[in-house]
Amino acid sequence: MDEPFIVTILGAGNGAHAIAGHLALKGFTVRLYNKFEEEIVHLREQGGVTVEGAIEGFGRLELVTTDIASALDGARAIMVVVPASVHRFMAEVCAPYLQDGQVVILNPGRTGGALEFANVLKKNPRLSAHPRPKIAEAQTLLYACRITGPARVRINSVKRQVPVAAFPATDTDAVLAVARRLFPEFVPAANVLETGFNNIGAVFHPSTTLFNASRIEAGEEFEFYASITPMVAGFLEAVDGERIATARAYGIEVDSARDWLAKAYEGIHGGNLYERLQSCAAYRGIKGPKSMQVRYVLEDIPTGLVPIASFAQTAGVPTPAIRSVIDIACVMYGRDFWAEGRNMENLGLAGMGVEQILDYLDGDNKRYKKKGGTS
Repeated sequence: MDEPFIVTILGAGNGAHAIAGHLALKGFTVRLYNKFEEEIVHLREQGGVTVEGAIEGFGRLELVTTDIASALDGARAIMVVVPASVHRFMAEVCAPYLQDGQVVILNPGRTGGALEFANVLKKNPRLSAHPRPKIAEAQTLLYACRITGPARVRINSVKRQVPVAAFPATDTDAVLAVARRLFPEFVPAANVLETGFNNIGAVFHPSTTLFNASRIEAGEEFEFYASITPMVAGFLEAVDGERIATARAYGIEVDSARDWLAKAYEGIHGGNLYERLQSCAAYRGIKGPKSMQVRYVLEDIPTGLVPIASFAQTAGVPTPAIRSVIDIACVMYGRDFWAEGRNMENLGLAGMGVEQILDYLDGDNKRYKKKGGTS
């Protein structure tokens, strides 16, 4: 008798509920880990997740736990479905228990997620002595979904395709051999820069939030995307242009935010970003944050803008708009996002040039070693 195909979900938010329930409905043996007991109590009481919407049914979970060791033991695939700001923590708690050959996929990685995760594992003495698990990231979350009640999630839609890349890229085929058994919607990306530079949230979210800081702190209710005026949209286009230029410096072609909107949603029209944002029916009714303690800044800056700016600096690409957003946020929040975010040191890329980084990401770091670096 074949051994069960065990999938472990790390996280208990919207995406984690959706992935856990859907995979259980597909017949996989599914476990779910979360650090906080209060966030999984209903899942444990009900024994699984009720899924509604584009997918319907009750997905029974084998295990719901706060014990990471039992959650990971024997798992073939590990789906990390948490905010990108928690990836480093997840790598730290997983490191003592990960096993050779396990496939770890960040859903999504944002910018540099797989690199940061792998860099944490590299520093763990247990994993440094033998082959490591295979680490990969998805470009975006597979679903549009929301928790609608205790142990209940609504999946509004499932994306047709989601690019996935491993670090190093030589592992991508092996990762997809496992990942496509879970979701055939997963398709290969060239490397983790292709998935990471397609981080549109880093373009839209931080600047718009900071420009609305007085409204947010005053408790004003407003629509987030409707608050983007022509001048604000012009600034977002400058941020976007710097992202595109940085990607090109590494040989990666990405869609502009304008073109991404037209591909992602129906009914988009207009020649500039402002017009296209205001024509997007899917964005209407999305309210602005109630507090400045919001992932639009606290996640999208350290795991989006900081790595983009860091890659740009290495490539000699000027990013005055992106850097200004990060610097303003550092002052407003009294935090050093440059140091705590995904800089080149935290990504394991310190001291490398563009060509060396590309070799390293592809799994061929011979030239980097030859030039006196360490892998």
